[in-house]
Amino acid sequence: MRLLPTMALLGTLAALSALSGCTSTPTAPPAPPPAASPADTPAPPGTTALPPTSALPYPPMVDGSPPPPPSAELLAELAEDRQRPLPPVRQHGRSQWVPVPWSALPGLLDDPLHSAWNAWLRSCERPGPTWASTCRELRPLALGTRNEQLRWMVATLQPYRIRAADGSTPDGLLTGYFEPMMAASRTRTPTHTVPLYALPARLPQGPWFSRQAMETDLQALAALQGREIAWLADPIDALILQIQGSGRLTITEPDGSERSVRLAFAGHNGHRYQSVGRWLLDRRAITDPSWPAIKAWAAANPERLNDMLWSNPRTVFFREEPLQGLDAQFGPRGAQNVPLTPGRSIAVDPGSIPYGTPVWLATPGPTAKLQQLVLAQDTGAAIVGAVRADYFAGWGPEAGAFAGALKQPLQLWALWPRALAR
Repeated sequence: MRLLPTMALLGTLAALSALSGCTSTPTAPPAPPPAASPADTPAPPGTTALPPTSALPYPPMVDGSPPPPPSAELLAELAEDRQRPLPPVRQHGRSQWVPVPWSALPGLLDDPLHSAWNAWLRSCERPGPTWASTCRELRPLALGTRNEQLRWMVATLQPYRIRAADGSTPDGLLTGYFEPMMAASRTRTPTHTVPLYALPARLPQGPWFSRQAMETDLQALAALQGREIAWLADPIDALILQIQGSGRLTITEPDGSERSVRLAFAGHNGHRYQSVGRWLLDRRAITDPSWPAIKAWAAANPERLNDMLWSNPRTVFFREEPLQGLDAQFGPRGAQNVPLTPGRSIAVDPGSIPYGTPVWLATPGPTAKLQQLVLAQDTGAAIVGAVRADYFAGWGPEAGAFAGALKQPLQLWALWPRALAR
């Protein structure tokens, strides 16, 4: 990587000055309107407003300081990149990838990269053939400076703007998800009567018993006997846990002791997910599809609670995992089978973006202005389309409030090895 003369560096700095005026730190409005929570991913119980930025579980840097200014070597690499001929457009499954220079990425010089590098190293635990050689170069840079890391990225990877398969650029959509934290009992009690199940012993390939049948059909109840992992006090909390796909439980054991565990996604009953928020909206029972509004309606209409719950026939099964040490610092394993990193892992449509791909994400708000490096490490039933992502916000009420309010426009750039770009 060669250096450029001083005048070229000054010209590069001027050309890139727009990039350095952005921030990757989420900015939360004082109190977003309730309608910001979509029907498919309503806000978690007991929260209607976003937390202050300092309360979010993924600070941009450990010490809170801004990123260092770009080095001369980095500016030279960026200037050299602008002179490189661009590779051809790629058709990648259900998306089209259009090559762009690195200087086209908004906020490129502002992302601290530290937590993104940790998430990237997690992807390198299961790199696959595309990323195996790149990961060998990536690991030593974990101790490098941000300038060294970004300089390596510019030299090694080619950015592609992701579009729909036909080349159109409709507005993408960014939503959020999180790990709920709930209190549970290991055994059924007078207050904890809602079971969370492990996979049945013999689950067929096609649809199994529906949610309603699992509560009323004797054959289904017999198949589920002894598969209870824990019990919750509120059936809506169980639904929230199933929609998010995983959660952290503080379980009270029969001897009165408490144990922190993670319930991870193990499978589902094969039925299509249906939003209870949408069910209530269609019946004009509520106007605000948030979990507090749904819980308030349920409290006022206990005789119709089962009708609402059974409108979603899908039920998720879990497996229990220990939650201690390093495991507690990361989220559950995503579809790539690596632990998710708060604020740096996204769920994508794998037909458009392969698992393990580093992605540059940009979204203008209103809930959060984000311009940063993320990793495609998960997917979800509702995550379909080329420019579609679900942002893993972390765990607990702050992350839940953030994820519940996140529904905004999105742009994505896949970062692909230059060796495979032509």
